[in-house]
Amino acid sequence: MPTITTVPYRGWKRNIRLTNGQVELIVTQDVGPRIVRFGFIGAENTFGELPEQMGGAGEKEWMIRGGHRLWVAPEEKPKSYELDNTPIAIRKIPDGIRTIQAPGPLAHVQKTMDITLAERRNEVTVVHRLANKGRQAITLAPWALTVMAKRGMAIIPLPKKTSHAGLLTHNQNWSLWGYTDLSDPRWTIGQRYILFRQDPRREPNKIGIAHREGWVAYLRNGLLFIKKFKRIPGATYPDSDVNFETFSNRQILELESLGPLVTLRPGQTTAHTETWTLHRVVTRLGEALRRSREACHTEADIDKYVGRLAKKQ
Repeated sequence: MPTITTVPYRGWKRNIRLTNGQVELIVTQDVGPRIVRFGFIGAENTFGELPEQMGGAGEKEWMIRGGHRLWVAPEEKPKSYELDNTPIAIRKIPDGIRTIQAPGPLAHVQKTMDITLAERRNEVTVVHRLANKGRQAITLAPWALTVMAKRGMAIIPLPKKTSHAGLLTHNQNWSLWGYTDLSDPRWTIGQRYILFRQDPRREPNKIGIAHREGWVAYLRNGLLFIKKFKRIPGATYPDSDVNFETFSNRQILELESLGPLVTLRPGQTTAHTETWTLHRVVTRLGEALRRSREACHTEADIDKYVGRLAKKQ
């Protein structure tokens, strides 16, 4: 079982630390629900942090802060931006904790996250739940957003290529926003992967994908974060049926997975699960990455150093 203790972190006094002796998670109780750190013990945070917002509480406006959060999709103001800056409840569960946020006055949705850490693997499972605590049916989807640290690169696998004669119908579905710019040099759209780099000089950009490959990754300073999630066949997803979105601006890059759109009657709950793993890139490539902000220069590099880890069960 992981070790669970209460520790201070970045100005918040009450935070739950889960560790298996190799990696650690920190979940603040003072606001949220929010996982504010995931990293190797003694090493940098894989997740992004906005220093000026860390340790805060009780603000009149919603704060992104950083880390991993649970939202309600489709995005809508003000419901999606309902404040999460007051204390939350924490309950112990086998191998981890459950975070519980009281339902807000706008969406009337209770958010919970079951966060568990494997004892012998650097693997985290997060079960995101939305419960309708209002008096009317609502249509929504769980939206799991992970803010990654600056100057890394997202790696998004594409479907296997087929011949023109082999498949005449489309096998991909992308959603683009009014500010999406595919000429942005942060993008590399290859045969097998999309790469998206965080650049503090660049303005917002975003795409959404109906993603069936089951994983995405983020590579930074020789550390590889892998996020796994499933697309349910036959289900309908937000934003023109996409279950993965990535967004970046000057401060952050987000890896966002979504659950299916469902209509919840009062008292009903929907759930969406992600699995995370964290790896040190200890190859010759990893040594180069520690000297450079660039990462995995070719798709063959990604196949060798990222794909093999992502495809492990």
